[in-house]
Amino acid sequence: MAKLYFNYSTMNAGKSTVLLQASHNYRENNMETYLLTARLDNRAGTGRIASRIGIGEEADMFAAGDDLFSRTEQRLAQRPLAAVFVDEAQFLEPDQVWQLARVVDDLRVPVLCYGLRVDFQGNLFPGSATLLALADEMREVRTICHCGKKATMVVRQDDQGRVLTEGDQVQIGGNETYVSLCRRHWRDATGASHNDKAATT
Repeated sequence: MAKLYFNYSTMNAGKSTVLLQASHNYRENNMETYLLTARLDNRAGTGRIASRIGIGEEADMFAAGDDLFSRTEQRLAQRPLAAVFVDEAQFLEPDQVWQLARVVDDLRVPVLCYGLRVDFQGNLFPGSATLLALADEMREVRTICHCGKKATMVVRQDDQGRVLTEGDQVQIGGNETYVSLCRRHWRDATGASHNDKAATT
């Protein structure tokens, strides 16, 4: 039975590696997959999903306003599809998550989304929030903080390594920009001043 999956983590946990391996497993069994990635993240090259360990694959790109149900339906008309894989799923619009849910429900094609759960300020991305609400199954791709505990948060740094607590939600970057931490060390790094204020109101 087709399902909508949300595989989430913090930065540098190996989400793209897991996605590419899962897609490879399908293709090794002669089952076609459809790969999508966010247009605004081109660190691996335009229209490409790549992992830090050096593997990669060509992919179609999605941007704001794209109808992912129609895109998948058109692709399905050309050839059978065993699964749809979506990288950088935090950048999906809420409407696009609903479109992917329709791919599962109406086209009966599994959709596996991989993305960040929260941003550097500890807030849910809109796409991730909608996936948390709609996904049939959720799986955490784990990585660790420098202390050895599970990392669930991420901090953004400037080019001097200073932790930033303000700025746009979306800023593309890798190890040079983001560091994954456990909640305690994220609070230490950011000062968690907004949490302190919330506790006193």
